[in-house]
Amino acid sequence: MSFFQHFFKKALAAILHCLRTRTALILALSAIVFTGFFNLQATAQVSPEDHQAHHPGAPAPSPAPNQPSPAPSGAANPGMMEGMGDMMRQMGVPPPRELYPSLMTLPELSPEKRAEVEASAHDRMASGTDLMTEGLDSLANSLSSNDYEAMQQAIALLHEGMARFDSGLAAHRALVGTNDPRTVALDWFRSEMGLPESPATRRIQGRILGVTWFHFWVMLSSALFVVTLLWLQLLKMRRASRLLRSLTATGLDAGVLPAAQSSAQPDNQQHKRGVNTTTPTTQRWYGQLRVGRIFQETADVKTFRLINPAGGHLPFDYLPGQFMTVMVPSGGQRVRRSYTIASSPSQRDYIELTVKHAPEGVVSSHLHSAVHEGDILEFSGPAGSFVFTGRECKCILLIAGGVGITPLMSVLRYLLDRSWNGDIFLIYGCHNPDDIIFREELDYLQRRHPNLQVVITVSQDGETVWPGPHGRITKELITETVSDLPSRYIHICGPVPMMEATKQLLAELGVSQERIKTEAFGPALGKEERLPKAAQARTPEGSSSERAGLPTVTFIDSNKAGSLPPDKVVLDVAEELGVDIDYSCRSGICGVCRVKLLSGEVSMAVEDGLQPGDKENHIILACQASATSDISVKA
Repeated sequence: MSFFQHFFKKALAAILHCLRTRTALILALSAIVFTGFFNLQATAQVSPEDHQAHHPGAPAPSPAPNQPSPAPSGAANPGMMEGMGDMMRQMGVPPPRELYPSLMTLPELSPEKRAEVEASAHDRMASGTDLMTEGLDSLANSLSSNDYEAMQQAIALLHEGMARFDSGLAAHRALVGTNDPRTVALDWFRSEMGLPESPATRRIQGRILGVTWFHFWVMLSSALFVVTLLWLQLLKMRRASRLLRSLTATGLDAGVLPAAQSSAQPDNQQHKRGVNTTTPTTQRWYGQLRVGRIFQETADVKTFRLINPAGGHLPFDYLPGQFMTVMVPSGGQRVRRSYTIASSPSQRDYIELTVKHAPEGVVSSHLHSAVHEGDILEFSGPAGSFVFTGRECKCILLIAGGVGITPLMSVLRYLLDRSWNGDIFLIYGCHNPDDIIFREELDYLQRRHPNLQVVITVSQDGETVWPGPHGRITKELITETVSDLPSRYIHICGPVPMMEATKQLLAELGVSQERIKTEAFGPALGKEERLPKAAQARTPEGSSSERAGLPTVTFIDSNKAGSLPPDKVVLDVAEELGVDIDYSCRSGICGVCRVKLLSGEVSMAVEDGLQPGDKENHIILACQASATSDISVKA
């Protein structure tokens, strides 16, 4: 259609002309004002004739002054629409759309009348296009001369042209569309008068639940977003709850291991709260590890680096200061021995056990003489509560004697790997300079980390003269090394006499026993490693121990019994009879050998491995329990 081409050419020319001038912004603002003015006019149009038609005898309102005259329209229809036309002429807006009554009676129109309506609609679209073109030209010219009155008249022409074009388009839609012509006419009239849409129009526009599809999808997306956030928050809370339960079960949180509690017993009572502590998964691990490397630390001390035979990370986690239990064959039996871990838990691919060779030790002799790189060994663990993670306090004093440096080395390495900001003091006593374990590494770490201070004292010189302190660990050495001693947490590991003497010195220096934590098991307690004797199964009936007058221990679950002489404990008899009771340290500390006493009474030299409430529930340590009368246990 040529009038469309003519209209768009004129519109494009006007827009380009506006862009070349500095008044483009004025045009945009004028359009906004025009839109608001049009909406305002469309909501309150009442003519005197219409007012008199609805309110006979009432005075007619005065016409609005200074309004431009509208362009003439086509043939008028009698009745109310003619009064509406006079009203609109007086208010300076386009006259009534004569097509409106025709659309209302469209189903009854004859074909000739329909052709007449279609021609009239086409004429209105053409006249509307001409008015809009004239308005654009007038607007462009008024912009150049900054004639604001002319701009207002141009906008009125644009408004009238758009209204005529819209009415003609509505008539064409009614003639050729599938919608009800009355609905089209009514909706067009409502839009012109600023009235609410009809329910039919809302249905035509595809509303759902009273809103458009766009708003419906926006609200649905918002609801899904909120539900997703709530779901993620729920998952986060559940994960935090699981982590908290795991930390509580393993004693990893800062409140579980704040300090050691030491009294007259050889070791602190804090072990009672940390017994049976294995891994962060709360389950003791059993399996095999491969010997990756063997390092000769001193003449009688070796470090065994153990790796996962399948490659990758270790199949368990551990804490600095814990120990592992190794099982080696000897004389047809499997002998167990516990050794503290010397490596840092931050090393996930391996652990290191530093073992001193004891000539009378079954397991240490086997490790030093029969184990080579690439061999597979059986282990269980980790276990132990001689742990310091850096969360307990902001400073730590480590006191070691001999091979007792191994768990303290794990703590030291772990803190330095994490760039812990607290002060770390290590006082290390050895027999001579040749017995200093990790000597080169300690020198390197002290140079590299300003918060680490290492003091090594030796009892006597070796092949070379030792430039540092000599003699045992004394009060003077401790006070010269560490300031503000009563506020420090202190971990001690070494031979029992050395630990007892050091605790006495610390008490004299004003250190509370609650701030001291010690670790000792196996040879550190003065006990030799024992090789289990051959199993000698015995039933409860007719045992020779009864005739000899010795007490008898009966293992109810295994239906076995044996004599319990004064120099043996329940665990010794269980090994002789082939009763399987798990154990680790054999020193009453780790708590792995805890069993339930069903009848009788026992005495135990060390009870550190018991947990709170164990005595009330008749739980005993098989490695420490001896008796003077018959007893029975659940094993």
